[in-house]
Amino acid sequence: MSSTRISKLLEFLESEPNDPFILYALATEYNNANDKENAYSFYLQLTDKHPDYVGTYYHLGKLYEKDGDKEKAIAIYQKGMEVARSKRDMHAFSELQGAFNSASGLDYEDD
Repeated sequence: MSSTRISKLLEFLESEPNDPFILYALATEYNNANDKENAYSFYLQLTDKHPDYVGTYYHLGKLYEKDGDKEKAIAIYQKGMEVARSKRDMHAFSELQGAFNSASGLDYEDD
């Protein structure tokens, strides 16, 4: 059950408050539980305290898109692409670029 995982992750966070993976896991669990307020809180903690944690940007951008805030999503995707490029994580860069293109209306697929 999701609340059990969240409880366990919160316990881990008490022991390791600076572990970006725990923050990411909490954000993901809250997002999956449709608890947007807590999901945003943990994703934004990651972008603030651990800006090099590349996985944050895609999922935070998708959350913004789900809420209808394409401008914030696009900005987050752009920041994520910068981080991914600086870390030479071309797989993450490619995923972020695809999300950015989609959110920006730059999809080049034929209908």
